[in-house]
Amino acid sequence: MPIDTINILLADDDKDDCLFFKEALEELEVVAQLTLVADGQQLMHRLRSDTDRLPDVLFLDLNMPRINGMECLAEIKQSEKLRQLPVIIFSTSYEQEIVNLLYKSGAQHYIRKPNSFTQLAAVIKQALTFVPVPNERLPISQANFVLTAKTGTVRSTS
Repeated sequence: MPIDTINILLADDDKDDCLFFKEALEELEVVAQLTLVADGQQLMHRLRSDTDRLPDVLFLDLNMPRINGMECLAEIKQSEKLRQLPVIIFSTSYEQEIVNLLYKSGAQHYIRKPNSFTQLAAVIKQALTFVPVPNERLPISQANFVLTAKTGTVRSTS
């Protein structure tokens, strides 16, 4: 795998959303390896057992079976090994209280799944520009936490 390849892990139980994510990623000018897991239990097992190399970024759906995204995020941020993993929440819902809690819990960004393929590709591209180099977490202000493809910019969460 080339050095400039970004290793992406997508945790989402919706097969259609996974397919659209994969297709949108292929449209971008990035070299990426995409790994998919279908629920929180598979995600945590993979993260705990893959000791050689963690993904460069995790796109995490909130509403998954077995272990939901909020529980996965809490476990990731409590783990010495996983704490620095950039986690981008990728969900269909948008509740301000939940978004605020996710920010305080250590997620790097929040993306509400867009309705169009073009918007999906744009917001994935935008999110990947914010992924820090390994072992270096950039401080993200709460005002820049929510990414949206409609404006091509970040949306304030205040």
